[in-house]
Amino acid sequence: MLALRLLNVVAPAYFLCISLVTFVLQLFLFLPSMREDPAAARLFSPALLHGALFLFLSANALGNYVLVIQNSPDDLSTFQGTSSRRAQCPPPSTHFCRVCARVTLRHDHHCFFTGNCIGSRNMRNFVLFCLYTSLACLYSMVAGVAYISAVLSISFAHPLAFLTLLPTSISQFFSGAVLGSEMFVILMLYLWFAVGLACAGFCCHQLLLILRGQTRHQARKGMAVSARPWRKNLQEVFGKRWLLGLLVPMFNVGSESSKQQDK
Repeated sequence: MLALRLLNVVAPAYFLCISLVTFVLQLFLFLPSMREDPAAARLFSPALLHGALFLFLSANALGNYVLVIQNSPDDLSTFQGTSSRRAQCPPPSTHFCRVCARVTLRHDHHCFFTGNCIGSRNMRNFVLFCLYTSLACLYSMVAGVAYISAVLSISFAHPLAFLTLLPTSISQFFSGAVLGSEMFVILMLYLWFAVGLACAGFCCHQLLLILRGQTRHQARKGMAVSARPWRKNLQEVFGKRWLLGLLVPMFNVGSESSKQQDK
């Protein structure tokens, strides 16, 4: 239990450090290298378009990250004392989290990178957090590949060029052909690639469970859920303003879960 609580503190700090390093690399390395093109138009320069797209992805990722933490699931253990029948027969979707030490409704899982449980209140923000984190990491990897290709004059036309980049760069780094800053960017390329794929996998898996109307806890325990149309399951999580939520980080306004909690 002590290791889990320690991980609950280290993982958010690790995520915030990666976000800070990514922002610094984008601002001080990738953007200045794009400004060196004198033939580009000033209004639609590559640096301006790249900066706007990266800010959009990072703002949505960090915005939904904050909302996941703020909109933590309610602790049902504080309400169980008001009804002995409810305490004896809790809903099947409830679960006691040992890390948070509370009972949450429609518990999905505990996310160590946010240090919070994922449930009915913050499920939408968690899915969007995974989506935009994946897009921001993969986009940073593409920008980093373009930077390394221009600085080291490396061609990535061959499919195996990216896989052989790390061992080749390590040998060149110890021989002095590759600078420390360039080696650091190369290491970040693989980190962005790994985090981007992991978040994309989490997002796809979570969307599949939402379409089924099932939580990860229920799927792990083999609990049966009532069959409902997939559109109703999506609307319960994302609400009617799902398109606005894709563009701007916002709470589950208009969703069925938020209406039930208000009651």
